[in-house]
Amino acid sequence: MLPSHGRHGYHPWRGRPQWEWPGGARLAVYLGVNLEHFAFGDGLGAELAPGGPQPDVLNHAWRDYGNRVGAWRLLETLEELSLPCTVLLNTAIYDHAPELVAAHRARGDEMAGHGRTNSERQSVMPEAGERALIAEATATMTAREGKAPRGWLSPWIAESHATPDLLAEAGYRYTLNWCSDDQPVWHRTKHGPLMAIPYPQEVNDIPAIVARKDGAAQFAEMIVDDFDERLRQVRDGVAQVMGIALHPYIIGQPYRMRALRRALAHIAAHRGMIWITTAGGVFDHTLSLPEGSIPG
Repeated sequence: MLPSHGRHGYHPWRGRPQWEWPGGARLAVYLGVNLEHFAFGDGLGAELAPGGPQPDVLNHAWRDYGNRVGAWRLLETLEELSLPCTVLLNTAIYDHAPELVAAHRARGDEMAGHGRTNSERQSVMPEAGERALIAEATATMTAREGKAPRGWLSPWIAESHATPDLLAEAGYRYTLNWCSDDQPVWHRTKHGPLMAIPYPQEVNDIPAIVARKDGAAQFAEMIVDDFDERLRQVRDGVAQVMGIALHPYIIGQPYRMRALRRALAHIAAHRGMIWITTAGGVFDHTLSLPEGSIPG
């Protein structure tokens, strides 16, 4: 027997229970907007070009462009198309770009935990250190938002063996760390069930544009094709979740923003057939379903 994470069992796609999202939709779509801040001259960070010795001004400035400019352009597009989003928030953003958080708060966007900064990776920390990281990020968001976040995405999607247990212990209800399904999946933890809501690693601008070097038009076409194929699949099949993961320092570049706007407008034009929501909305609706609807 191979080692197993033990969080959930195997559930084949064929034969799963039939159920619907609000309004009779079979496809739920949400946008995950990553608002991230990085230390200058230290720690982790995506790279536009191979980094040199620290301080790596080129790559740090490229990343900070997202908070200064790109995120605001993305906000304009979300407003134009009346699209909600789930904000995946590094708490360092509260001090670095408070106006940006305030703009999303004013829209009523969902705020989900995304650690303190993407300059660090929680999976390499001792358990006590990881617990302290989660506690600090949660306390900061609770104080600033007036309520605790319900969802969590680890910086760099990095989990230790204890992460799901620590998240449930801290009061989180769902995680976005797992991309292994097209439906929510219940995970077992030492502190009760934790829902894993699908978060994309394909329709995600970091793997697509930074890793695979896809162009702006190619990434937009990927979004449209993924969406159209899912619409075809759910006509006679089980309900699905489609996430779109966006990082403003990547997608907020003008030529990429233009291509993204076309793709999001295509999705928005199908409002009558789909449910456009947030990750938290997905979680809330699944709680209303009959027992056994969600695999675990």
